[in-house]
Amino acid sequence: MKKELATKVKERLRAIYADSQKEEKAFRLLSEKLSVYEEDSSGGEVFSERDSILITYGDTIVDGAECGLRVLSKFLKEFVRDSIGNVHLLPMYPYTSDDGFSVTDYRQINPELGSWEDVENLSAEYGLMFDAVINHISKSSDWFQGYLKGESPYRDYFITCDPKADYSAVTRPRALPLLTEFETSEGVKHVWTTFSEDQIDLNYGCPELLAQIADLLLMYAQKGARYIRLDAVGFMWKELGTTCMHLPQTHEIIKLIKDIFRVYSPKTRIITETNVPHEDNISYFGTDGDEADLVYQFPLPPLVMYSLITGSAKTLSDWMKTLQLPSDKVTYFNFLSSHDGIGVRPVEGLLSKEELQLLVDTALKNGGEVSYKDNGDGTKSPYELNINYQDALAGPDASDHERIAKFLAAETILLSLQGVPGIYIHSLLGSRNDYYGKTTSGIPRRINREKLEFSYIREQLLGDSNRRKIFEEMIRRLEIRREESAFSPLSSQQVFQWKPEVLTFVRENGQTGSKVLVAVNVSGKTQQIVSSELKGIDLLSENKIDGVLNLNPWECAWIKTASL
Repeated sequence: MKKELATKVKERLRAIYADSQKEEKAFRLLSEKLSVYEEDSSGGEVFSERDSILITYGDTIVDGAECGLRVLSKFLKEFVRDSIGNVHLLPMYPYTSDDGFSVTDYRQINPELGSWEDVENLSAEYGLMFDAVINHISKSSDWFQGYLKGESPYRDYFITCDPKADYSAVTRPRALPLLTEFETSEGVKHVWTTFSEDQIDLNYGCPELLAQIADLLLMYAQKGARYIRLDAVGFMWKELGTTCMHLPQTHEIIKLIKDIFRVYSPKTRIITETNVPHEDNISYFGTDGDEADLVYQFPLPPLVMYSLITGSAKTLSDWMKTLQLPSDKVTYFNFLSSHDGIGVRPVEGLLSKEELQLLVDTALKNGGEVSYKDNGDGTKSPYELNINYQDALAGPDASDHERIAKFLAAETILLSLQGVPGIYIHSLLGSRNDYYGKTTSGIPRRINREKLEFSYIREQLLGDSNRRKIFEEMIRRLEIRREESAFSPLSSQQVFQWKPEVLTFVRENGQTGSKVLVAVNVSGKTQQIVSSELKGIDLLSENKIDGVLNLNPWECAWIKTASL
């Protein structure tokens, strides 16, 4: 280990443990793990307008008994090609529950999806994001089974708790018990389980565990991970008497990982997943790029939904005006839809209780469900809307034209914002609520996790269908976007509030001089903007704009060389 890195690692470990014996042990174990890796002096990559990410399970598209990753590769080659540069593979490891988020073995690929060879083959065509589900592990894993048997080092990999202690301050994401009782070789023990009885929280107070995870993440980088997503990372460190969320030790662990990556895998970017209010979320940027390279823009999905339901972009615009990246080394990961629902905690302080209730009522009216969190005082509050994003925007009585127009307006906002856009595969494919999957499984999130036959998708995308209309327009806009340097994550973003019904902002690349004015009519009425400064070519319609911009209901414009 380089002297400079060794100094940083020791500083991080001191901040994490505040215990000289643990610090020394962790440093020794990390040194041993890192000794098998070669240092990489090639330097990191700069974000660009060509960075976009498709979010998908490895088996969202299936084709008989063929391995999921090979089917995905076949779909990408035939239909997506180079319109999208990166693919986020949701957990692809063996698992027991939660659709992959209860991993039994971090180092193996689920055989139904394929093998590491299939992953590496895909990485030759696309940048890949791996999920690192490192807050918890399955109770069926060798690690936890070793804990139950009292084996070293696993007996310290998990958090044994006193059930009589006071846990009232702990943040609860779900209305489930925090502790789970297990029979062990040493009698009954209560173990910390934030998310479910099958997802056992890991103990980062154990130096052996910390070294294991650091080694695991470097292995992922070696296997082709351009991005590594740290799932539920805010819960990583536990300390009674606190919320056990976003604690300083958690931030230091991420910074430690970043320090190691800078030396051994500088091209691999870290993205933190924290479904929490905005200020907590952006705290993971750290200082001068020393923590996450990207953070999720969690307020975006509910704010865009609110805009298109109410026909006013004022709240969204007001929030966008407050956004400011701390440096040109980091950026936002923007998304609207994913394998999870639409989180509503991130809009605490942005939407009133009445405005939030509008989202809840709309989701229920449009066929979705609402998940709640335990507030620790006997009450519950909305945590997540479980609904397909297209259905979240338009009810069952809406016309296809209205639904598709609203949906494309939302996705165009996503593609236009400062940051890297993440497009969920069911959004790209124009999917709707999967009532069958939700009902038969009893899992609300499966309303947006449908598995689709490849032959059916091919037929839909080649025939006359709403899927084809949405897919082709999404691909067209992605291809336009990737050729315009104004959409680089490093380009500036300036918001204008000309009319509440029209979200208007300018993206400008200071290095290339490229400038695009984005205008999205979020209302169901035609809107007109008149200004001598509105001049340029609308990249979406190819019309020349000279002082007057007319936008039909939910219509969008990307006006190049707008002079403002």
